[in-house]
Amino acid sequence: MDIREKIIKSDRLYDGHIIKLEIASVTLPDGRPATREIVRHPGGVGVVALDDENNVYLVKQYRTPYDEVLLEIPAGKLDKGEAPLKAAIRELSEETGLCADEIKYVGDFYPSVGFCDEILRMFIATGLKQGDTHPDDDEFVNTVKMPFSQVVELVLNGTIKDGKTIAAILKTKLLLNL
Repeated sequence: MDIREKIIKSDRLYDGHIIKLEIASVTLPDGRPATREIVRHPGGVGVVALDDENNVYLVKQYRTPYDEVLLEIPAGKLDKGEAPLKAAIRELSEETGLCADEIKYVGDFYPSVGFCDEILRMFIATGLKQGDTHPDDDEFVNTVKMPFSQVVELVLNGTIKDGKTIAAILKTKLLLNL
């Protein structure tokens, strides 16, 4: 049985600075009608910045939806027409002041598949050199450097709750055998 839904029509309800909200009328695989609420997002990048001593550079950032300061990998949304690698280089520099000799793409992460089409591209940055941070005007972050093993422990004990950070750190651990 084909389990795909057929989109009959989609109406844009909101067209914001970052997201767009649509209501889609669909036909389910068994023929019944249904409605889907979809958040359209331009996508983003996340970077695991790993130095030669296996330290990771993270950012502490206040997140309004959770009313909480979260510990995350440097990350951000894609600008219109921006290539993911270029965005990864930009976000790493903006949030941490770091530039890297090598940035390797390691896969995609779908943060909220039930209602959002955001795709986050994950990267590992190595050969790090420190420069100056230059976050966006409305972005306030503190950079934190800690051993990779400690970051893994924070993921496993639930201290780090951000999905992209969890996925990227665990993927890095497996790919690099750390």
